Amino acid sequence: MRKERLVTLGLAFMLAAMALAACGPASEPVSVEGAGTVASTQTPIPTGAPSPVTPSEPVTLHDWFFSEITTLDPQLAYQVLSINHIENLFVNLTARDPTTLELVPEAAESWQFSDDGLVYTFTLRTDIPWVRHDPETGETEQVLDGAGNSRTVTAHDFAYGIRRACDPGLGSYYSAVVAPLIKGCQEVLFADDPADIPRELVDVIGVRAPADDTLVIELAFPASYFLSMTPMWTLAATPQWAIEEHGEAWIEPGKMVSNGRYVLHEWQRGVSISLWHNPLMPQDLRGSGNIERVVARVVPDASTGYALWLQNEVDRSWIPDLELQAHLEQFPDKVEQIPDLMVFYFGFAQDKAPYDNVHVRRAFSAAFDRQIYSDEVLQGQCLPMVHFGPPGIFGAPPIDEVGVGFDPEFAQGELAEAGYAACEGFPQVTLLTFPGADFQHQAEYAQAQWAEHLGCSPDLIQIEQLPFAELRAAISGPAETRPEIWFGVWAPDYPDENNMVGYMLWCQADHPATRGRECSGLDDLIVEARQEPDPERRIALYRQIEEGFFGPGGEAPLMPLCTRVAYTARHTWLDKGPVALFGGEPWYNWTIDWEAKKAALEE
Repeated sequence: MRKERLVTLGLAFMLAAMALAACGPASEPVSVEGAGTVASTQTPIPTGAPSPVTPSEPVTLHDWFFSEITTLDPQLAYQVLSINHIENLFVNLTARDPTTLELVPEAAESWQFSDDGLVYTFTLRTDIPWVRHDPETGETEQVLDGAGNSRTVTAHDFAYGIRRACDPGLGSYYSAVVAPLIKGCQEVLFADDPADIPRELVDVIGVRAPADDTLVIELAFPASYFLSMTPMWTLAATPQWAIEEHGEAWIEPGKMVSNGRYVLHEWQRGVSISLWHNPLMPQDLRGSGNIERVVARVVPDASTGYALWLQNEVDRSWIPDLELQAHLEQFPDKVEQIPDLMVFYFGFAQDKAPYDNVHVRRAFSAAFDRQIYSDEVLQGQCLPMVHFGPPGIFGAPPIDEVGVGFDPEFAQGELAEAGYAACEGFPQVTLLTFPGADFQHQAEYAQAQWAEHLGCSPDLIQIEQLPFAELRAAISGPAETRPEIWFGVWAPDYPDENNMVGYMLWCQADHPATRGRECSGLDDLIVEARQEPDPERRIALYRQIEEGFFGPGGEAPLMPLCTRVAYTARHTWLDKGPVALFGGEPWYNWTIDWEAKKAALEE
């Protein structure tokens, strides 16, 4: 075994890319989804949600989001809102330093890997308690086992969580992200008969806990980026005994057993959620912030949420497109531009006409002017993308070197090749997007582009809007009910192209964007790039893969739009520190100037 060295994850390159990537989404928030070296007009305010605390109450972060939280189960989470909350309710094996992005210890104090890169051994701290919070009394207590002993997080809890992620019966969206790396996990996850998996197959999953403080993970192949995945929630420890006792209800208030900096106090699905500080967290893991409670409500659109911010009822807010310029002029000291690597795209239903035809997909993608979309529709907050890997991701090609992009002549030729010259005979299709005026505006821009450059009348592109959870269900349904096109978002979970084209577009990925896509030589390249130890060779392979998907003769499985840097409104009393580019937001490191907030609340 050799000792682990901390990695920087290419920070200098990442920050340089971010400086160029002055990009952003529609103002409304969207719910979504280790390079080489390795790491040691105002809408009425909704009712039914909690009112802001009075200044005499504990230091409280007030927030809003426009979609319902789908789950608080680490192995099941796939939505940004869920992941943000799980980041604060549970600890992970490792974390990222918020400033340097280096991997740092969290539950794991140290780690080693074998000379062949196949076996990783983590030494865990044993003083992180499992706790349960009682919403009625407000008390948080350490959980006891059957013998009356205090339960702390052990390697067995991490082993259980990882094995659980390999279980096809769980229905975990992110299982397919981690399964290819862990020995035996993929074979179980994709077993021919998920209801009858041989015990001997389960027994070879490469995770074990020889001691409470020792976790051993065996990989299926040497993956230089594996450690960059260890802050992921999918690999988090989960309480087997609580899950077996309560089933799916184990994440409900009063039943949840957690181990993070906060505990779940209240969760009214579709209405609000409240987290309280965990008083039993070891002092050195509590974070650098001072926020004792987090209270957030569901708000249907950005205009309403922004109105809450203007009234000092929330500490931060997305800014509606139509309000952005006025906000920048009126509140220059209350705006924050947040870089991230989130990619917006239009997905195609490849399992039904007309987008089962590659020429149609190429045509619609090439008939969309992403520069105008970025500059005018999104008011300059977005960097156009014609391939899928964003700047700052290891293996992503330079942003303007791979992909067709806007080419009306090429688009018209492709549509004619598909038998729909000038859109003659093209069927009516549905474009599904999120709720709100901003998303409606974006969809109407797409309608106009395809009318202008392809001759497709806007009435052929029927726009529908659904909240995230309902949209997700709709695009995951059977072909006959799926929308033909939908607005989607993918946020990388770790800084490697394997998490972009290597997972999202892989033919074996359980993702709506790949439904109906048959495996091809590109998938062989995806597997080769995933397992290739030479960084330069991996870069070349990913360029070839991106070209194979988005070049002139590419499969065009989806239509990349842009990668963002979002403007948000933030009251000056809130200090969030560095932006978390990967994983959830660390509210435990945020600080509120409580005296300043109290003064504003008293006005």
